[in-house]
Parts: sequence; C-alpha cells; structure tokens
Amino acid sequence: QVQLVESGGRWVQAGDSLRLSCAASGRTFSSYNREWMGWFRQAPGKEREFVARISWSSGTTGYADSVKGRFTISRDNAKNTISLQMNSLKPEDTGVYYCVARLVHITTYDYWGQGTQVTVSS
Repeated sequence: QVQLVESGGRWVQAGDSLRLSCAASGRTFSSYNREWMGWFRQAPGKEREFVARISWSSGTTGYADSVKGRFTISRDNAKNTISLQMNSLKPEDTGVYYCVARLVHITTYDYWGQGTQVTVSS
C-alpha cells in the first residue's frame, strides 16, 4: 500500500510563508513506478483544485496559475518526501492541502493523503 502523511499546515497571516511536507511510504510506493507527486487543495464550499506537481524522475514542475511565482514544490528522492514552500500567502490560499502520488504499474494509480489545514487570515 501507500501511505502519504502531510505536515506543516497551520494558521498564518496574509503575507506570511509556510512550508508543507509529505512523506511517502509503503510497499506499493517502493515497487511501482513513481510518475509524479503533487499537491491539491480544497477550500470550504469549493471543489478540490490542483496546486503543484513534480516529476519524480526529471524534477519537472508544474503550477496552477494562482500560485505561480509564490509557491515552490521540491522533492527528496532519497527520503521519499516532497515539500511545498508557500510564500506571500493570501486568504484565498486557505484550505485543506492534500498530497497526491501518481504511480504506474500497467495502469495508473492515484494515492491521496489525509490533508493538512492551511488558514490564511487577513
């Protein structure tokens, strides 16, 4: 199986910075091909939306337009972790942030963490 454990979420004020981390583990995570890992978020009353992702092999990154220039995703292959550095936070960044891992073994599998709450106060 795959376990994804997020950490780092908390209450902050607008303009502050915050760093989220996600640690991956499990036999499936170790044995399947890791395509990418990333972050989604869900604000109250809204649908879950893409935030950022990073290719496990090449390190190529992608970001939602709303976070470009403010958020940076990174990975540590040796520790099976990814991080999301969030700068210049805005109230609209508030939500539950979920770590996602896409693995490939004949077909694709998406695994989700439990989420970590980020609240940005104005």
